[in-house]
Amino acid sequence: MAEREFMTTDLSDAHEDVRYLAPNYRDFGGKLRFHGPAKTLLTFEDNTKLRAAVEQAGNGQVLVVDGGGSMNCALFGGNLAKLAAENGWAGIILHGCVRDRAELAAEAVGIKALASHPKKSEKRDLGSYDVSLNFSGVTIHPGNWIYADEDGVIVSDRELVD
Repeated sequence: MAEREFMTTDLSDAHEDVRYLAPNYRDFGGKLRFHGPAKTLLTFEDNTKLRAAVEQAGNGQVLVVDGGGSMNCALFGGNLAKLAAENGWAGIILHGCVRDRAELAAEAVGIKALASHPKKSEKRDLGSYDVSLNFSGVTIHPGNWIYADEDGVIVSDRELVD
């Protein structure tokens, strides 16, 4: 089944009720355009639950991770990007940092994050799934639809594209 093309600019023009992440996110993954329902995760400087999520079937979802905007370490790297691509995640939106940029770019998964950082995160098994997140000027609830491309990230309460 071919994925339907979309552009966030067109979606923005056609739908007044969408929300926008602040334009602070950079593309790191091998796919620049991705969309799907949000699976949410709240964590801080600990990627244990992030790894557990991408080890599961993604079923075309977008994993939205509020890492508190931390610039102290990376929460996502090449090994996790490979798992995310293999397990059918459409993309990752990370309010935090990534690492292994060359490896991220080689994987067929969308990845947007604030920056890259060489330091790995802690492993304390902290974090909460399926909670409402509030960062970059937007509240994101589990199941909201995420649309991301080169121009930015749109959040919608409903699916906009088949």
